[in-house]
Amino acid sequence: MNLGKCLQNLLRSSPRLHHLTVLSSRHLYTTHFLLHETPEEAPQPETPEPETHFGYQTVPESEKEEKVREVFEKVADSYDLMNDTMSLGVHRLWKDVFVRAAAPAPHFKCLDVAGGTGDIAFRLHRYMRNIDSITEPVTVCDINSAMLRVGQGRAEQAGTSPHFTWLEGNAEQLDLPDDSFDLYTIAYGIRNCTHVDKVLAEAYRVLKPGGRFMCLEFSEVPNPIISQIYDRYSFDVIPVLGQVVAGDFESYQYLVESIRKFPNQETFAEMIAEAGFSVVEYDNLSFGVTAIHSGYKL
Repeated sequence: MNLGKCLQNLLRSSPRLHHLTVLSSRHLYTTHFLLHETPEEAPQPETPEPETHFGYQTVPESEKEEKVREVFEKVADSYDLMNDTMSLGVHRLWKDVFVRAAAPAPHFKCLDVAGGTGDIAFRLHRYMRNIDSITEPVTVCDINSAMLRVGQGRAEQAGTSPHFTWLEGNAEQLDLPDDSFDLYTIAYGIRNCTHVDKVLAEAYRVLKPGGRFMCLEFSEVPNPIISQIYDRYSFDVIPVLGQVVAGDFESYQYLVESIRKFPNQETFAEMIAEAGFSVVEYDNLSFGVTAIHSGYKL
């Protein structure tokens, strides 16, 4: 048997041999043999999906949008009635104060986000119409088609449809051009969004330089006595009213819980400033039950 065959036989019989030097009469050569095959890479553990709150529940971020959509599809037809019932009509005063603080000029291009039923948009239009009969249409954006249908129906009944543009869309990713609006309003909607920072970034993007961001939202009551009364009313009365008036306890339970999970006035003001807005300020209404936040794109 020649030297080459002996080497082959040796390699076959010694699979762990990884380096063998062979001397022949003609030359010295080195043979390398792999100790073992490279093992397959172990599968990497899946990155857990980020979570967020849905009221007091913790849910994957991907589920919150659909859950919120389901809530407002359920309450759309009774939403205005429930607002009147829950607040004893005070929400109308809050919204009037909000629009007067916004003070849109007739030539303003206004965008009202999460404004499906039209409460803020109608007030903006009336405010501008009281100054000049010629006004820009108000754009209303809402992620929920059921809420938009309610608003469109109200506009048709009032004969004011030409003064509004209705857009189904997500506040976190608006299908609208940069630098296109003078005023961005959002009332009682931002707390239902999954990523508040993205909503603020989009607001900044679509506003013109000099444009104003305004938000009306439930907030924190600093007075401990009033806060306790407010909590009892919120948790013990509002969901029951939801069941009686709208046949829906759980949706109104969520709405109450979502208020408690939203940042307080100071924290939210900081978030607005971090999004790039200047001259950020807020005003409390009804002891802080609700608050108006404002900032400018300068």
